Amino acid sequence: MALIRKSRNADAPAVLAIINAAAEAYRDVIPPDRWHEPYMPATELEREIAAGIDFWVAEEDGQLLGVMGTQDKGEVALVRHAYVTPGSQRTGVGGGLLRHVQGLTTKPFLIGTWADASWAIAFYQRNGFIIVPAAQKNSLLRQYWSIPARQVETSVVLADDRWMSGQQCGTKSG
Repeated sequence: MALIRKSRNADAPAVLAIINAAAEAYRDVIPPDRWHEPYMPATELEREIAAGIDFWVAEEDGQLLGVMGTQDKGEVALVRHAYVTPGSQRTGVGGGLLRHVQGLTTKPFLIGTWADASWAIAFYQRNGFIIVPAAQKNSLLRQYWSIPARQVETSVVLADDRWMSGQQCGTKSG
């Protein structure tokens, strides 16, 4: 089983390598105008960290196998940039990272991903997340993410049971 720990500055090259290798799955799936090479350049990773994203890594025998970011947005927490090396996918690394970050706070979690990334959506659904209705999705993406309108159009938001329970009770979370 992989050790999950907070990412360190020295992990940045390996984190980028994981993100960019795993993101190859998006090539020819997401809209061509949203794909870029590399998928995440080093400057973007630096901006994301500066914006308050904390990255967690799964490590085994000195090798990083996966990465998952979290971002505190006040009343909710976001899962950001969740990727597992292609050779370690479907081995429990992603689920372990997700359970770890969910255990870090009692806040509801939201996840944004590409609408055509069926494998990512299925992963989150297997782990208890529910797709937010389209009417709420756009509002949530504008409220909690800083992404272009084109990305809002081509994305979905998934929520955990904490968020869904809050919606049923009438509390404000979006």
